[in-house]
Amino acid sequence: MIQNITPLSSIIAQKIMQNGPISFYDFMEMALYYPEIGYYTSPHEKIGKLGDYYTSSNLSCAFGEMLGKQIEEMWIILGDKKFTVVEMGAGLGILSGDVLEYLKKNHELYQDMNYCIVEKSPVLREKQKKRLEYEKVSWYDSITELSGMTGCIFSNELPDAFPVHVVEMQNELMEVFVDYENGFKEALRPATDYLNNYLEELKITLPSGFRTEINLDAIKWIHEIGSTLKKGFVITIDYGYPSDELYQEYRNRGTLMCYYKHSVNETPFEHIGEQDMTTHVNFSSLDRWGQRSGLQMCGFTDQVHFLIGLGIDEYLQDLQKKDPANYYKKMLPVKTLMMEMGETFKILIQKKGVENFELKGLKCPSRYKINL
Repeated sequence: MIQNITPLSSIIAQKIMQNGPISFYDFMEMALYYPEIGYYTSPHEKIGKLGDYYTSSNLSCAFGEMLGKQIEEMWIILGDKKFTVVEMGAGLGILSGDVLEYLKKNHELYQDMNYCIVEKSPVLREKQKKRLEYEKVSWYDSITELSGMTGCIFSNELPDAFPVHVVEMQNELMEVFVDYENGFKEALRPATDYLNNYLEELKITLPSGFRTEINLDAIKWIHEIGSTLKKGFVITIDYGYPSDELYQEYRNRGTLMCYYKHSVNETPFEHIGEQDMTTHVNFSSLDRWGQRSGLQMCGFTDQVHFLIGLGIDEYLQDLQKKDPANYYKKMLPVKTLMMEMGETFKILIQKKGVENFELKGLKCPSRYKINL
């Protein structure tokens, strides 16, 4: 296999030759987050036409407006004067701006609201600050800095970018390590108890030859959220499935995908530090370990049903009345949100310290269910 030589690939290769094979988790963490030259820490464009992929917020401000409507309803339900909105991993800040513009329309809500962005990437944080000139916005390194908050914590395409352990079932569960000898190659070692216990906890039995990913960082992440939130809601938007669908036989090679200049590949040892690497989220694990941190599931749906419940049809009708000349130009990206991305992206909503209410975003049931 011809492998692209990048500054980061040389660093990783040197580390392996000095200290021996590293877990795929460590390889992926370095590829994505190595200081200044990792994929997410480097200055090159990642999102949009000049980047490697699009997100829902890149297509239309409608997504942010609908999400804002859901957050507004949560504010009404909570009934607290002080209300904190936390966005974890805000990318370029496009979605943040769309949500804030919608929430500004509710003067009472906006007056007593704090909008907090948890962003670890210095490069992205600077881009967000240039875009979001709102007096209500502040930045944090960790969600734990907001301990005891009341409000809503949300993320859009965040857990899919956490480094993962890759495992394969043979006579026993094996973990994939990365070695180097004239190029990167895989090596298998017996999996740790942590990885075996993860599958046991979710009642998952992998058949022989089945390969998949285990996202232990997502467990830590949802625990920090549950421990930080005193009262309110958590919205997780990402692509993935519950365990029942994620471990079907036709996914026996896992879900790891790489994105480079709007092309998709399954070669993580190429373009190291220059391409994104993602895996599908196991929403059953977020529910299971969320419960242990005090979070109860409100509901689970896909993006198209979420948008329908929040009134995307009415949004399009208003758009046609207000701007008929540009209606089709603005309508087509909304259709992409619903048709092309509608079932791919899922929405998990959890709550803490809140009575049962039917949220608008969950009122149109989808075929997806989380069963434990």
